[in-house]
Amino acid sequence: MNMKIHSPEGDLMDEVVELSSTTPLFSGGKIGVLENGKPNADLLLTKIAEGLAGRIDAKFSITTGKAKELMLLQHAILKLLECLQRKFNWF
Repeated sequence: MNMKIHSPEGDLMDEVVELSSTTPLFSGGKIGVLENGKPNADLLLTKIAEGLAGRIDAKFSITTGKAKELMLLQHAILKLLECLQRKFNWF
C-alpha cells in the first residue's frame, strides 16, 4: 500500500490582502448577546460585545441567557394557568 503525505503548510503568498471594513455596515447598530450558561460566559461575552461596540460605533444593549429566558417564560405560563383556573374553575 502506497501512501502520499501532503504538507499542511502550503505555498506562501507574497501578495498582501486587505480586508474590507464592516464598520459602515454595522455602524449605529445594536449588539445583543445570548450566553450559554457556562461559568463566566456572561462576563466574557459582555466584555467582547462592549469592545466590538466601541470599535464599530454601535450600542451594546443586553446580555441574556437561555436559562433566564426559560425562567421568565415558565413564570408567565404559570401566571396564565392561575388566571385560567380562577376564571374558569379549571384543574
